[in-house]
Amino acid sequence: MLWIKALHIVFVASWFAGLFYLPRLFVNLAQIPADSHAERERLLMMARKLYRFSGLLMIFALGFGLWLWLGYGFKGGWLHAKLFLVVLAIGYHHACRSLLRKFEQFENKRSERWFRVFNESAVLLFAAIVVLVVVKPF
Repeated sequence: MLWIKALHIVFVASWFAGLFYLPRLFVNLAQIPADSHAERERLLMMARKLYRFSGLLMIFALGFGLWLWLGYGFKGGWLHAKLFLVVLAIGYHHACRSLLRKFEQFENKRSERWFRVFNESAVLLFAAIVVLVVVKPF
């Protein structure tokens, strides 16, 4: 089970690395002038590839997490809170896809500043999950 736990941690950290960087690409896309087609397309290609790759990482992270849950049978309020935050992280991941589609269709209405705040929310989510797992406050 320690191998499963290690793999879970690696895939969760990798998935969140994608969630940290993808909105940063959105900040860059929001800054691009309308006439800069080559740069825009390059950033969109990077964002598409990162979204797909981080989606694969998410599937492995969730799979190993489920395996741990079934193997250890963890109980407690901390686990319920963690699972709630994991659902939020999955929602955040899918929100990134929605934002990417808006950039692809020239429909983005959000500012660079909004994307900076959105980018930081993934860090807070990750930190809260780690604290719940390590500290198990309830």
